[in-house]
This record gives sequence, structure tokens and C-alpha cells, in this order.
Amino acid sequence: MAKAVWNGAVIAESDDTVVVEGNHYFPSGSVHSGYLKDSATTSICPWKGTASYYTLVVDGAENADAAWYYPEPKEAAADIKDRIAFWKGVEVT
Repeated sequence: MAKAVWNGAVIAESDDTVVVEGNHYFPSGSVHSGYLKDSATTSICPWKGTASYYTLVVDGAENADAAWYYPEPKEAAADIKDRIAFWKGVEVT
């Protein structure tokens, strides 16, 4: 089972992650949405599409843009639709 932990909190946990470019994409339903705050940040991947971000908030501490997802991934990345990945110090084991 994969687990995403930051600042002592389990942000996500699932045995159904999709690994793309070394990143675990968790089903959105397995992510504790109470730790997510919308971000205006976006980025573009040539083959996955436009990513949107969340800032993580745990016990008052924020980790800006530490989670991302592709709301409308390109066909080549269809497997990561409705999934969220993490970086910026989030430990995924």
C-alpha cells in the first residue's frame, strides 16, 4: 500500500496508485481533502497536458503547490485522470 505523508499527517493511502515518471498518482478518493487547499498555479506537460495544484495545509503549516493533478489529461496520460500526485517534501512510501 502506498502512503503519502507530510508534517506527520497521512495525506493519502491506497493500494491502487499509478506510477508515471517515478511519481505515484493516488485515486482522488483516497486523498484526505481536508488537507488540500486550491492553488491558482498551473503547469504544462507536453504529453500529459495542463496540471493544476493544491497547497497542503496540516496543523497550520502550508506546503505550497505540493500536490498536483491533471483535470483533463491528454489521451497518452488517461490513466492519471482523477488522480493526485505529491512532491516538495511529501514522503511517498
